[in-house]
Amino acid sequence: MKETNTSLTFTVHRRAPELIVPAKATPSELLPLSDIDDQEGLRFHIPTIHFYRGDPKMRGKNPASVIREALAKTLVFYYPFAGRLKEGLERKLMVDCTGEGVLFIEAEADVTLKEFGDALQPPFPCMDELLYDVPGSDGIIDSPLMLIQVTRLSCGGFIFGLRINHTMSDAAGLVQFLMALGEIAKGASMPSTLPVWRRELLSARDPPRVTCTHYEYEELVDTKGTVTPLDDTAHKSFFFGLAQIAALRRFVPLHLKKCTTFEVLTACIWRCRTIALQPDPEDEMRIMCLVNARKKFNPPIPVGYYGNAFCYPAAISTARDLINKPLGYALELVIKAKSNVTEEYMRSVADLMVTKGRPLFTVVRSYLISDVTHAGFDDVDFGWGKPTFAGPSRAGVGAFPSVSFYIPFTNYKGESGIVVSICLPKVAMNRFEQEINSNMFVQEGNLVVQEHNLPAISKL
Repeated sequence: MKETNTSLTFTVHRRAPELIVPAKATPSELLPLSDIDDQEGLRFHIPTIHFYRGDPKMRGKNPASVIREALAKTLVFYYPFAGRLKEGLERKLMVDCTGEGVLFIEAEADVTLKEFGDALQPPFPCMDELLYDVPGSDGIIDSPLMLIQVTRLSCGGFIFGLRINHTMSDAAGLVQFLMALGEIAKGASMPSTLPVWRRELLSARDPPRVTCTHYEYEELVDTKGTVTPLDDTAHKSFFFGLAQIAALRRFVPLHLKKCTTFEVLTACIWRCRTIALQPDPEDEMRIMCLVNARKKFNPPIPVGYYGNAFCYPAAISTARDLINKPLGYALELVIKAKSNVTEEYMRSVADLMVTKGRPLFTVVRSYLISDVTHAGFDDVDFGWGKPTFAGPSRAGVGAFPSVSFYIPFTNYKGESGIVVSICLPKVAMNRFEQEINSNMFVQEGNLVVQEHNLPAISKL
């Protein structure tokens, strides 16, 4: 199988981190986050990584210098990113627009893009070197909201690493910022899409009223030690192309034939992952699917809004049913959970945040899926063309490893598809691979589903 060269080692030389401030004076004000932004489950920094080839027409130009200059200009429009978070009464977060700046690191590495392998996908070697964790920079309060590292490669390409405080933006909002950064790097005087703050649009009602059922925020006690410790995990990625998705669809019952690729793939992975974890038969297994709710509102959330505008409705099943029933069972649960998301559902989430103390999503026996295939990370162009890979750099978020990302990907044969990043306990990862491969046959490194049902695990 073609894959990222994870055994690769190289040396990175970094300049001292610097703060990039807006190129012009910006407003000094205190801006509250919305109550969708402001929840415990988003109080972490999330990393992304972009790989770019060298471009002969850009020879002689330093990508770090180009991006550094563009960043200062872009922050004039996105000045809240140059501020710092403060916490008010009842843990309410707000941005103090101080103009202190975004952390920026220029670096170079003695490695070529080709040496990373034929298929760039998570996990990446030396990730800590490609996006250096500046000591003291990863706090939520009074810390930089964004860190960027541009690492020049010996082949003329470069790697753009970014880490953002998730309370500020979701994937769609971050890509909007990156597209603006790219436009200005290529000479534009202002972004084609102007940023819209308007966080009050997703703030709690007065008085708040929780009107929907939110299984994603149920408070469960982990009596069986099912939450995976970070030091006992393995990270791998799996490619699903058109052939693999078509094979999966042969298991879909007639009344669900209009399901999306996301839905059928999520149902399959949820089942295989459950088998790999070997839970007790009556354990409730939970999957949460991130749903972009921008268009669920009437009127829709305005174009240019770059705050968090998603929720993660949950589907629940016993392990016994999830494993022993046909794929259509899990698929129907996923479809139903997604269909729950309406404007009222989002209002109810915001109200739940203020009435329940901004709780963390449920982590016990939970699995969270974030689909960024349509977010636009792979369209971000700083003048060197589109990236060869762009998206989250690993599975998991913050201290919660049970998160997978669906990332757009083209394999070494030129086939387009989805790479799914998986993080599991090491023993479970071995079982997951065996389960996938026992129910799929491998043909030139591509996983293809065989036409038989998933077996029940022995303890069931």
